[in-house]
Amino acid sequence: MPRLLIAASGTGGHLFPALAVAEALPDDWTVRWLGVPDRLEKELVPARYGLFVIRVGGVQAHGLKRIWQLFKLLLSTWRVCRLLRQQKIDIIFTTGGYIAAPAILAATLCGLPVVIHESNAIPGRVTRLMGRLCNCVAIGLPQASHYLPNCKLLLSGMPVRSSFLSPQPLPDWVPPGSGPLLVVMGGSQGAKGLNQMVSEALPLWLDWGCRVVHLTGEQDSFCEVLDHPNLVVQTFSDEIPALLQNADLAISRAGASALSELAVCGTPAILVPYPYSKDKHQDANALAAGELGAAVIIHEHGSRENTLVNEVSRLLTNRLYSSYGSFDPLIPMKTAMKKLAIRHADEKIVTLLKSFI
Repeated sequence: MPRLLIAASGTGGHLFPALAVAEALPDDWTVRWLGVPDRLEKELVPARYGLFVIRVGGVQAHGLKRIWQLFKLLLSTWRVCRLLRQQKIDIIFTTGGYIAAPAILAATLCGLPVVIHESNAIPGRVTRLMGRLCNCVAIGLPQASHYLPNCKLLLSGMPVRSSFLSPQPLPDWVPPGSGPLLVVMGGSQGAKGLNQMVSEALPLWLDWGCRVVHLTGEQDSFCEVLDHPNLVVQTFSDEIPALLQNADLAISRAGASALSELAVCGTPAILVPYPYSKDKHQDANALAAGELGAAVIIHEHGSRENTLVNEVSRLLTNRLYSSYGSFDPLIPMKTAMKKLAIRHADEKIVTLLKSFI
């Protein structure tokens, strides 16, 4: 009976792919989870898997602070080594981020196989520094391979929950009607700039006859919400597969998790990359979709600009006014988005994990 430790923490972009892999494992596998205190894993993991937490952070500081951070990393690594022995772990899987560093170092010290999944087009700092210590780096986008020399690579795609792979009915709380359905996703933590852009455009879209579902994220709920029968504003929804499968158009950040979900569902999108993401990895993710014609890329802007309004108008005009013309730009975008998808990534990673047991 293989025993697996999953090291995944923080945002949905790290947690949901790891959960998808865990759900795809054979029944005889035992899963333990490594996370940090007071993050999303505290809500999602304990009901299904044994959760162990450690305190860990980055090592970007300088001087004495950097020495202290390195000491904490070594201490975290020692604690993970102890956990690996106590739980009799056979293999480690991680999805990157700060939690991956002590997990990879501990696996190396204990002589255990470790696999890391890198979801972004530009790999994260830990993946770039420690990928060569791993038995394999599974990548979600082919562009990531350019940044990982001397690493054993597998183009696996990005794992998504199984519900994304089968048709889902539209939730009954979505506004009914024949108007185009516009789904806005601010990410699990929120996206203040994107949400502000959308809130300023909402009255116009509703006047056009659009139905809008706006998922703001936990930290960016609005103080003022329009009262309109064609608008639903929520901080979060666990019915993303149904929303994206039935949406005419999505507006989203360009995190790897969101991009993979859009791709699997074949949902045309306007992508607004987070402007402060490390290494501009969201810009690179968006470009991967934009180059295929699957998405339009818009950069975050203030209220005086109307780029977002203009692009939504251009993409939805055919569906808002059927007599306007015969060409519907969303149809080729949908086809292109499906080409971006690599389906059954979770099964590919499970097969990879089995190969090291």
